[in-house]
Parts: sequence; structure tokens; C-alpha cells
Amino acid sequence: MEVILVDEHDVPIGTMEKMEVHQKALLHRAFSIFIFNDKGEMLLHKRADKKYHSAGLWTNACCSHPKPGEETLAAAQIRLQEEMGFSTELRKAFDFVYKAPFDNGLTEHEFDHVFIGTYDGDIVPNPEEVSDYCFKTVEEIKSSVQSHPQKYTEWFKIAFPKMEAYLETEAI
Repeated sequence: MEVILVDEHDVPIGTMEKMEVHQKALLHRAFSIFIFNDKGEMLLHKRADKKYHSAGLWTNACCSHPKPGEETLAAAQIRLQEEMGFSTELRKAFDFVYKAPFDNGLTEHEFDHVFIGTYDGDIVPNPEEVSDYCFKTVEEIKSSVQSHPQKYTEWFKIAFPKMEAYLETEAI
């Protein structure tokens, strides 16, 4: 799969195969989706054990990359259905850029578009992507990330405090 290379302003500058981008630590476009239920609890999922990085770690509802020519929100909606087995309306929350190296020599360097939505129906995760899921309060997650940071993806540990700050000023 090819991903979209971008500059620090999210302006596309080319495309490259995803693994090569992660080997070279090049900045590319990505998205993260945060889903909440009607009780205000956040959906977390545990990455499948066969994922090429961050396998078996907990993270937000869905993370991926739009394909070249694919609009980011549309890509987010498609991937949420593919990975978690449901659809819901998403809206843009914020963007951030991060760089996180992994033990396997790969590096995520992403311009991350963060979307938020609510959902209370059935969840049918794709076992190739997800090994478990749960809903937790923001306070429960904050406490767990502080006491057991090794259980969470690097990008979640960066994005979660930003989502906390966003929720202080915006309704879910």
C-alpha cells in the first residue's frame, strides 16, 4: 500500500510504499479515530498480535493512512468499518505531528488528522487488525496510561492528552 508523503503543513509532496516510508521515517499523512459511547466512555482496541509494529498494544478505535487520491475523512470512515465493523458520523477534532521510533527499526512520522464520533451499537472487529476491545472512562485510561505506559501505542500516548484537552472545550 502506498501512503501520501506530506510537508509540515500537510501539503502532499509525493507517494511511497508504506513500509519504505516507515523504514526511512518520512513524514506522511495519517488519521486517528476516537469513538465514545453515550456514557462518554472511550473505545479502545488491542492491536492484533500479527501487526508489523505495536502488536498487542492498546490504542484508540482506529488508526490508518489514506491512500493516494483518497480524501482523509472518507478514508477514516472506510477503515473504521473495515477494522471495527461499524460506521458512525465522524467530525474533525484536531491535527498533530509526531515521530516515534520502534524496536524493530521502523519509525512512525505522521501528520495525524484526528476524528471523533459516538457509537453505541454492535462492534464486530476484524481479527486481522484487532484482538480485543473495551470502553473505558477518560479517567480510567489516564490512570492506566500513567501506571502501565508499556501497554499502549506510542501515538496513543501522544494523542490521548491532546484529546483530553480537546474534550475540555468541546462536547463529544
